[in-house]
Amino acid sequence: MAYVHHSHDVHVRALEARVGDYVALLKPRVMSLVVFTALVGLLLAPGGINPIIGAIAILCIAIGAGASGALNMWYDADIDAVMSRTVNRPIPAGRIERDHALALGLVLSVFSVCLLGLATNWLAAGLLGFTIFFYAVIYTMWLKRSTPQNIVIGGAAGAFPPMVGWAAVTGSISIESIVLFLIIFLWTPPHFWALALYKQSDYGAAGVPMLPNVAGERVTKVQILVYSVLLVASSLIPSLTGFMGPIYTVAALATGAGFVWLAWALFRTTETVAMKKAGRSLFTYSLSYLAVIFFALLTDHAARVLGWL
Repeated sequence: MAYVHHSHDVHVRALEARVGDYVALLKPRVMSLVVFTALVGLLLAPGGINPIIGAIAILCIAIGAGASGALNMWYDADIDAVMSRTVNRPIPAGRIERDHALALGLVLSVFSVCLLGLATNWLAAGLLGFTIFFYAVIYTMWLKRSTPQNIVIGGAAGAFPPMVGWAAVTGSISIESIVLFLIIFLWTPPHFWALALYKQSDYGAAGVPMLPNVAGERVTKVQILVYSVLLVASSLIPSLTGFMGPIYTVAALATGAGFVWLAWALFRTTETVAMKKAGRSLFTYSLSYLAVIFFALLTDHAARVLGWL
C-alpha cells in the first residue's frame, strides 16, 4: 500500500511538472504585463463593455500572448540553449518537444483570434492576430537575428495590447490608444538594452546582434538615454491633451524623472562593473515603471468617473 501511495505521489508530481512546463511556454510573466496593459486600454475606452464580454476579451488577449510566447520558444530553442538566462526553459532543457510547442502556439493563436472576433469585433481580433504574427514572424524569425534594431522595431508587438483592449470596446483606433501604444513602444528599447548591457556575453554566444555587441557600449548608452527622454516626453501626452488629469501627471513626472536619472547615471559610467550594475538598476526600475504608469492611467480615470476630479 505504501508503494502504491508513493507511486501515485510520483505520478502526480510528474504531471504537475509537465503542466508547469507547458505554462512556462506561454511566458506567464510577459503575459501578465500584456494582460494588465490590455485591461487598462479596455477600461479607459469610452462607452464601456459588458463585464462578461470584457473578461472574454482579456482572456483572448492573454491566450494570444501565450501563443506568441510558445511560438517564440519553438523557434528560438537553439539560441535559448546557449544563453544562461534561457537555458532552463522547457525546450532546451529537454522537457518538451519543439513540435509540441509549435502545435500549442498555432492552436492557441487561432482560438484566441477567432473567439475575440466572435465575442467583440473583428478589428480587435485582427489587431490581436497581427500582434501574434508580428512577434512570432517579424520579430522572432527575422529581426531578432538580423539587426541590432531588433528591439526597436520588434517592440511594436508588446505595444499593441492596449490598442487591442481599446478596440474590443470601441471597434476603432483612436489617438488615445495610439498614445498608449507609443509609451510602451518607446519604453522597450531602454528596457531591453539595459538588460543587454549586462548580458552581452549571452547574446554574443547566441549570435544575436544586440546593440551593445554590434555598436558598442557607448553607443548603446547614448541610445538608452535618448529613448528614455522620448519615453518620458510621450508619457506626458495624455496630460497635455486633457486625456488624463493631475493624478496621472504627478505619477508620470515622478517616475519619468527616476527613469531619466538612471539612464543618465548609466550613460556616465565608464568602468565595466559599474556599467553592468547601472544597467541592471535601470532594467529593474523599468519593469516597475511601466506598471506604475499604467496603474496611474487607471487610477486617474477611475477618479474622474467617480467625480473625485
